[in-house]
Amino acid sequence: MSDIIKKESYPYAFTPSACASCEGKCCTGESGYIFVTKNEIEKIATLLDLSVNEFGVEYLYKKGYKYSIKEVKIGDSYECVFYDRATNGCKIYAARPNQCATFPFWDYYKTRVDELKKECPGIIDV
Repeated sequence: MSDIIKKESYPYAFTPSACASCEGKCCTGESGYIFVTKNEIEKIATLLDLSVNEFGVEYLYKKGYKYSIKEVKIGDSYECVFYDRATNGCKIYAARPNQCATFPFWDYYKTRVDELKKECPGIIDV
């Protein structure tokens, strides 16, 4: 299986093909924060053909000293405003934040593999 991503010091690997059947569990579910940097904000705004200010007003909110992408509530679930249920994908994939691009390889999950497996069907033991 060449479709497996491994990262040094992580006790698991990731099979990206699982995303096709997942229904965006990493983009939906419990409410959370999708933090973005100034550089990421600029890239997303450019992708959406918006000014940084327009993008900020429409899609961001401030949490402490950081900015997070807004969520929408659908039923009991929260999801990133850029999650597209119809395609089970990301509307800003080409400019998605690093937080999204590095999932599931977050330090948080190094010691919480069982929790990660509940969220991501693409996790396998190594």
